[in-house]
Amino acid sequence: MTADRDAPDEIKWQGKFITARKKGRWEYVSRAHGIHAAVILAVDEDDHVILVEQYRVPMGKRCIELPAGLIGDDENTPDEDAATAAARELEEETGYHAARMEVLGEFYSSPGMVSESFTLLKAHGLTRVGEGGGTESEDITVHRVALSSLKEAITQWRAQGFGIDVRMLMLLGPELVC
Repeated sequence: MTADRDAPDEIKWQGKFITARKKGRWEYVSRAHGIHAAVILAVDEDDHVILVEQYRVPMGKRCIELPAGLIGDDENTPDEDAATAAARELEEETGYHAARMEVLGEFYSSPGMVSESFTLLKAHGLTRVGEGGGTESEDITVHRVALSSLKEAITQWRAQGFGIDVRMLMLLGPELVC
């Protein structure tokens, strides 16, 4: 492992949003230009979680996910912070406004393949202010699901061929270990 750690980091290809890299024996992907992601855990006062459904090209299917978006990916907001980006993305994607965003920490989704991390934020004081659906280039369906029936909802989505984002595990955690 020391040889891999000390090897030069080579860029094999770079696009607008991702970079393919090689370091020693490891091939991996990173976000280009230091772009970072914000993921939002939005649970309303009635214990319903707000989820989004959208087609994901790498998977070739629709996916059920927590709302999320890139931080500072707009050339007009290069210094955007995670809370600002999360509030913007939550409203764009779901139509919900959060009175406050709480940073829960930085997490890595697949550390053996990608260097990308994301900041997880919890939305507080949710108010429905619109339909959501994302920007004009997105086709997002919003789901409001009772936490008590999330396991059944995920089972139904899987049966319909949907992909399920790994971050759903944090919502299923207590059910998985009991």
